[in-house]
Amino acid sequence: MSNTASPDPEMLKKLLEPLLEDFTYWFDRAQKLLSSQQLDFLTETHQAKLLERLDHALKEVNVAIALFRVTGHQVGVDMATMRPWHELLVECQAIGMRYYRNQAI
Repeated sequence: MSNTASPDPEMLKKLLEPLLEDFTYWFDRAQKLLSSQQLDFLTETHQAKLLERLDHALKEVNVAIALFRVTGHQVGVDMATMRPWHELLVECQAIGMRYYRNQAI
């Protein structure tokens, strides 16, 4: 018999909901930039693949949000699932910073 306690829905809501919303916000922002601008420091192929990865990650995050809500905030998201989202977010933020820094010159 497992001694694992059930997750506290309110704690999960306070911790996980803002995190999932952040992923959505930053992925959406990166998607808008990459779909509206051809970045001179990325090849067209790299930019297209990055947009595909963003689209896929946004779909995954939206599914996680839907499951989180439909279960009444009773389920979390495995760290192995979130790790690629975090890596993509960091990659997109670096690209965004480089883009906006180049615009300031």
